[in-house]
Amino acid sequence: MQPARILSSSPDRPGPRLSAVPLSFVLLAGFAGADLVAAQTPLPAPQAVAVSPEALKQREQELEATRAQQKSAAESQTKLKADIAALGQDRSKLNQQLIDVAAQVRGIESKVSDTEARLRTLDGREQRMRDSLNSRRSEIVEVLAALQRAGRRSPPALLVRPEDALQSLRTAMLLGAVVPELRARAESLATDLGELVNLRKHIAGERDQLAADRDKIRGDQTRLAALVAERQRQQAAVEKDLEAESARAIALSKQVGDLQSLIAKMEQDLKSAAKAAATASQQGAPNTVNGKPNLAAFKDRSRVSPAIAFASARGLLPLPVNGTKIRDFGGSDGVGGVQKGISLATRPSAQVTTPCDGWVVYAGPFRSYGQLLILNAGGGYHVLIAGMERISVNIGQFVLTGEPVATMGSTSQVASILATNASQPVLYVEFRKDGTPIDPGPWWAASEGEKVRG
Repeated sequence: MQPARILSSSPDRPGPRLSAVPLSFVLLAGFAGADLVAAQTPLPAPQAVAVSPEALKQREQELEATRAQQKSAAESQTKLKADIAALGQDRSKLNQQLIDVAAQVRGIESKVSDTEARLRTLDGREQRMRDSLNSRRSEIVEVLAALQRAGRRSPPALLVRPEDALQSLRTAMLLGAVVPELRARAESLATDLGELVNLRKHIAGERDQLAADRDKIRGDQTRLAALVAERQRQQAAVEKDLEAESARAIALSKQVGDLQSLIAKMEQDLKSAAKAAATASQQGAPNTVNGKPNLAAFKDRSRVSPAIAFASARGLLPLPVNGTKIRDFGGSDGVGGVQKGISLATRPSAQVTTPCDGWVVYAGPFRSYGQLLILNAGGGYHVLIAGMERISVNIGQFVLTGEPVATMGSTSQVASILATNASQPVLYVEFRKDGTPIDPGPWWAASEGEKVRG
């Protein structure tokens, strides 16, 4: 782009010379001024317009695109059903798919959350910059007007009369003081406007990535839902009386008033839970190699008992959901008591996976906990997870680390959390040893690389 000169003097005449000011200053300033003025200009009232042939053609194209999308979705569903049918009764392959797809969903959830956080920051920067430019509207107009006037001004005549020479000299002295300031202000405005343009491009790129990630997570969630349905279908084929057991469990849960009584009631009076508890109590020595947990045991996706002893899993377990810890073990529970577990604020509809191997001894609503899932992890350890909207496993079922077991709702389901954090879903996690709540902190993996997966 060629620079625009706004003021000059003849080479053979003394007088002020203003260096070339890039035309982009004027264009960018004009762009900002028009943008800021347009933001405050009322839109004209809508008027009835006849539909043109071009508009009809565009609508037909949009309808055709919608039909193509529907056809593609139907083909995807058919392929998905065929893929799941191909898994057949191979429990290992099904578990592998469940764990892998659940991990993909949680990974994209993290990307979406990160992108949304970046967009909030970028949107805030854009708004602040717009507010700054809007507050300097008069300065923009003043600089543009000065540039325009200076560009039209003719060089002063110096050799007509002494008075003219004196006036020219005074004008030169004045311009010598004003022009550098004018140039600095123009450069500052151009810099700000250029940053605003780049910021808009950055925001557009982030929004495109966010849309792509949301499309991807929808596809993965559809696949995961189909896999979960197949897992539960196979489970129902093995356990013929699952519905009756679930109904009986809920009825029994209404007869007790606390979690420990619930666990005891389930493992004593409910056949499936009692069987799971008996199996857990019969587990042998921890699976170790040279005194350390044998992590290779997690690769066996067809296992029907924990890969390693729960007590040996310190520093290895993944959190069951992506989220931000809002309450820690031992702190206030928000209703005058002490927190016996941890509380994690999550995204709406977030995927919940198991933090460890274990048997389901309860799955259903329980008092102020909302939907509650209790796992018997063996060795006298129980893991309690509460606050989900839907649970997708049944009592008596053995689940692997990282398996999808539930999804969050759009608000908190736990009464004690609901009182202070009603607008956001919150997951409550509690570990117990021989009926006593313990600090789960030592069990969580410190980094992604230290986590074990199913």
